[in-house]
Amino acid sequence: MKLLIVEDEIKTGDYLRQGLTEAGFIVDLARRGLDGYHFAMTEHYDLIILDVMLPDLDGWKIIESLRNAGKVMPVLLLTAMGTVENRVKGLELGADDYLVKPFDFAELLARVRTLLRRGIIPVSSNILEIADMKLDLIRRKVTRQGEKINLTNKEFVLLEFLVRHQGEVLPRSLIASQVWDMNFDSDTNVIDVAIRRLRSKIDNDFEPKLIHTVRGMGYVLEATDE
Repeated sequence: MKLLIVEDEIKTGDYLRQGLTEAGFIVDLARRGLDGYHFAMTEHYDLIILDVMLPDLDGWKIIESLRNAGKVMPVLLLTAMGTVENRVKGLELGADDYLVKPFDFAELLARVRTLLRRGIIPVSSNILEIADMKLDLIRRKVTRQGEKINLTNKEFVLLEFLVRHQGEVLPRSLIASQVWDMNFDSDTNVIDVAIRRLRSKIDNDFEPKLIHTVRGMGYVLEATDE
């Protein structure tokens, strides 16, 4: 599999390239934001490891531009900016995971492998349905009542997880570990923010409502009234 690293710190970039190459990946390394964006737009990559603070074009703008261009490859943000606000911002823009520097390479490698496994779609289940909503997993397309709903990459992954477990009450900790591959922090509102944004897109203008809050427990997706 082919990975792209966009990292301006010379030692960190070289360290990642060497480690991932030794782990069996084909690795390209860009040290500037514009170079990374150009590579991502013109080459095929199975995953991108993206620093946020970059010369000439920061990681926020890169991931936003990639998602707006329809690029759906997994993106792992790698940055020293570890506040809740920054994690929420990255995930809302379409990042699939967020790892804060300094990091342990073994953890980064585990997260890379998890994201790559998550990107493999079973051929037997290309369409998921509940009520009047359809998810096309190949085209990454969502419709309700035949109307297209535009989702970010992370919103699509979250919705797919909810649909695959429809009728089950899903704790925030489970959503965090399965969708973001991170440990749940009770002081973090990442999950609630993501659910609220997703609900505004798929439920606000439609009936029946599909995403329901189970107080004190988590969330459930089912075609019943709250």
